[in-house]
Amino acid sequence: MDLFQFHVWEDSWAHDPSWQDTVTEMKDRGLIGGVGISVNRWEPWNVLRTLETGLIDAVQVIYNIFDQAPEDELFPACRELDVAVIARVPFDEGTLTGTLTRDSRWPEGDWRNTYFVPENLVPSVERAERLARIVPEGMTMPELALRFILANPDVATVIPGMRKPAHVRANLATSDAEPLSEELMAALREHRWDRRPTEWSQ
Repeated sequence: MDLFQFHVWEDSWAHDPSWQDTVTEMKDRGLIGGVGISVNRWEPWNVLRTLETGLIDAVQVIYNIFDQAPEDELFPACRELDVAVIARVPFDEGTLTGTLTRDSRWPEGDWRNTYFVPENLVPSVERAERLARIVPEGMTMPELALRFILANPDVATVIPGMRKPAHVRANLATSDAEPLSEELMAALREHRWDRRPTEWSQ
């Protein structure tokens, strides 16, 4: 296995020998190539002590136009310790596709019904509407969202959700695009949205 990842991580486990000994043995036996951690939503700091153990090869974290907080502490630590960054939720669970509205609803049982509760859906749509005003002509909001992430040299790869073949083709094409201008990147910085985990943020 190339990469073995822990999900829903808590940094209080950083020095727990039960996982440390296990992954060390798995590496020694050639069962895994690397060890990764998936950081909880809006908690990019909740892994820093674990990175210092030297046992982590990759961190998966929410990073997008709205969620820029990983740049503060996590990315510099990854850079210093040579830890790869996997950016997840590049479209902010759909908000950064520009397709959500205040009336958006999903089929029964779809987790988005519990995530996009009114106190999240309304401000998410409002922020997407403000962002839409600066999307360059000829570019889609999903393309802009991906290109913002790809502009960061600390990011090793991005894992966007794709429900249709057209999404796959569009996302692949984005990686071949020219870098965004400094002016546009500066404008995107103004759309940072610092949030705290809640009972609905899952």
